[in-house]
Formats: sequence, C-alpha cells, structure tokens
Amino acid sequence: MNILAAAAAGFLMDLLLGDPHWMPHPVVIMGKCISQSEKVLRKIFPKTPAGERWAGRVLAAGLPLVTLLVSAGAIHFLRLLHPTAGFFLAAVWSWQALAIRDLAKESKNVYRKLTGATLADARSAVARIVGRDTAALTEEGVTKAAVETVAENFSDGVIAPMFYLMIGGAPLALCYKAINTMDSMIGYKNERYLNFGRAAARLDDAANYLPARLSALILIVSAALCGQDARRAAGIWKRDRCNHASPNSAQTESVMAGALGVQLAGPAWYFGEYYEKPTIGDALRRVEPGDILRANRMLYVGSFLGLLLMGVIRLGICIVI
Repeated sequence: MNILAAAAAGFLMDLLLGDPHWMPHPVVIMGKCISQSEKVLRKIFPKTPAGERWAGRVLAAGLPLVTLLVSAGAIHFLRLLHPTAGFFLAAVWSWQALAIRDLAKESKNVYRKLTGATLADARSAVARIVGRDTAALTEEGVTKAAVETVAENFSDGVIAPMFYLMIGGAPLALCYKAINTMDSMIGYKNERYLNFGRAAARLDDAANYLPARLSALILIVSAALCGQDARRAAGIWKRDRCNHASPNSAQTESVMAGALGVQLAGPAWYFGEYYEKPTIGDALRRVEPGDILRANRMLYVGSFLGLLLMGVIRLGICIVI
C-alpha cells in the first residue's frame, strides 16, 4: 500500500509542479555520472571495439544497480528514523521519475513559438526536447518532431516509470530512469557510441519492451476518449509498430499517427549524420501545430488511465497477498 500511495502522491505532484529548476533532479545526477564514468572507463579499457563494448557493459550494469541500491537504502534509512520521512522521500522520487507536466509544457511551448513567433524560435524550442538536428527543420518538421516526442515519451516518461513504480516503488523506477538516461546519452549507432553504447541501448530495449506495448494500448483508449480516431490508431499500430530501428519507439508513435491521421517519422539528421528512417502512418493530411495540443490531450488522458489501471492491479495484488 505504501508503494501505491507514494506513486499516487508523486503523480499528483508532477501534475501540479512539474520539475522545478531549483530542485536537484536524479536524472541530472545520473547524467553527470554517465559522463564521468565514460571518461574513466575509456581510459581503463583498451581502445578497441571489444574494449569499448566491455567498458559499456560495466557502465550499463553498474549505474542502474548503484541507483537501485542507493535509493532503496536511503528510503529504508529514513523509514527507520520515521515512517513519514521514508514515505516522503519515496513520494518525491516517484514524482521525479515522471515527466507528464514538463513534457506537455515543453511541447506546448513549441506550439506557441510556431503560432506566435519565428521559425527559428520554434526550432530552438523543439531542440530542448528532441535529439535530432533542428537547424534546418521546416515548420512541418518542427511540428512532427514535437508530436513524435510526446508520443514516444508517453511511454518513456510516463507509463514505463509508472510501471516500475508499481512493481518495486521509487527505487525500481529510478533504476529504470538510469537505464533510459544512459540510452538517451550513449545509445547511438554513431562512430563514438556504436560499441560503447551497445549494452545500454539493448538494456533500454529490454526494459521498455512491455511498457511500450502497454503504452500503445492505453494510448488507443485515450484517442477514443479524446475524440480522435481510435480504430485507425489501432490499425496503424498493427501495421507500423515495427517501423523503427528500436523495437519500442514506433509502438506509441504509430498509435499517435493513426489517431491524428498524419504521417510521422521518416528521414532525419542526428549529430550531422543523415539517417534514412521509414515513415509511420498515412499522410491523410498535413501535420499542423494544433496536432501538438491534440497529442497533449491524449498524453494527459492516457496518464490518468495508466495510473488507474496499474493502481487497480497493484491494489488487487496487495489485497490478495
């Protein structure tokens, strides 16, 4: 019951407060640890493909394990001092494991720049939430990037951490965030990270396998509740859910493309390199800035559905046990 209560409290805090800039965030600490660990490990292991792969394996195994042990130990220690203190820390870390409000806020900022500022401003805004190169994006390209980010991060930033929250509380959710942060920093198939980031990318694929598919199903229901085309969303999901190098990323993107009746994905530039990627969905109409707001409505509805679904399952398990 403590896990469920902490998860619900964290969910509400994220909706109300987002991620305040003044507040230390575990993901920032994880990012610094990844950067420093990479420097050290590259010095220790041979500068060969095999050496880089072993260095990457050490990081991929070490950071999530340390995150799990440190966070679980901190919560346990505070609970020994006072149960309320332990619960408070668990609730705060549950809050920081989620990214609903900030995802909606940043994507809506892209919408505002598209509709009330310059294209350069919109490119700068979307660069805050995507990994691709944005300097040459058209208005349609900026809009697509924002919609795709909302769809993909509905899984990575909402349902997946919520899934692990309900299984193992804040420590397991932060362990997942460590895996996901590693993938976002080093899980690239470029010259620098092809070998070093391989283990992190594969671990992220495994950690997201079930949550991504659960996210897609929840998003289909969300589409229906938001007045979008849920039947087409399900159809495009069945057809295009594998149209991505990652086994997970196209799961929610395909639902979003079908629900909105637009075409997403396609070729893109990353770190100055051109990647030929398949498209997702049918171009029944052009993508427009208003699609960002429609995607955000599905994000919020889907987040509540996810909390309700997993909360009921967790409550049922607690009652049975």
